[in-house]
Amino acid sequence: MKVLIVHAHPEPQSFTAALRDQAVATLEAQGHEVQVSDLYKMNWNPVASADDFSSRENPEYLVYALEQRLGVKSQSLAADIQAELDKLLWADLLILNFPIFWFSTPAILKGWIDRVLVSGICYGGKRFYDQGGLSGKKALVTVTLGGREHMFGEDAIHGPLQDMLRPILRGTLAYVGFDVLEPFVAWHVPYISDEARQQFLVDYSQRLQHLSDDQPLVFPKLAQFDDRLYPLPK
Repeated sequence: MKVLIVHAHPEPQSFTAALRDQAVATLEAQGHEVQVSDLYKMNWNPVASADDFSSRENPEYLVYALEQRLGVKSQSLAADIQAELDKLLWADLLILNFPIFWFSTPAILKGWIDRVLVSGICYGGKRFYDQGGLSGKKALVTVTLGGREHMFGEDAIHGPLQDMLRPILRGTLAYVGFDVLEPFVAWHVPYISDEARQQFLVDYSQRLQHLSDDQPLVFPKLAQFDDRLYPLPK
């Protein structure tokens, strides 16, 4: 496999960084090719703007997704976007590696998503879910958080973790066609012992060694809907 790890944590010595390093070591030991985009180290620009295009179809009014689509054809995407898009298209597996910030992703990672999941390649028209531009690829979300596992669930104080991750699991990764794997979660990381953190690294390595056994999460398929995207009778 070809694997792209997009890593988003501001502290190079963080446990999130340790998970990144564990992933690289485990996957390379299996013979996979790995590239890493360390967004903070790259000083990645997270702001989608008119500056993302060297030329514009409509210089008077910015419709970002439309300019992305046209930018692909005219090769006018900003160099940093094109470089990340090339990595994404190269990869068979995308790993997003980040801490939970305010029930969501760090802003720098959201900006990578906004700018790199380019309309006209990753999605567009009715090219979404199983018909998305990145169909045939897999995606794994790896997260760290401060909460304890019992704080997440149907009747728990924060509700189910997958509800929290729904915008990225469904609204982003599944939407553009990825087979989305069950997330890997390291719970309560800042407050546990070094031994417990080491066990998470062992568990993560074992998970990565058996990704081929994982069944993707279930999301809609376009064949379940009519031309106007109303559900077909079951």
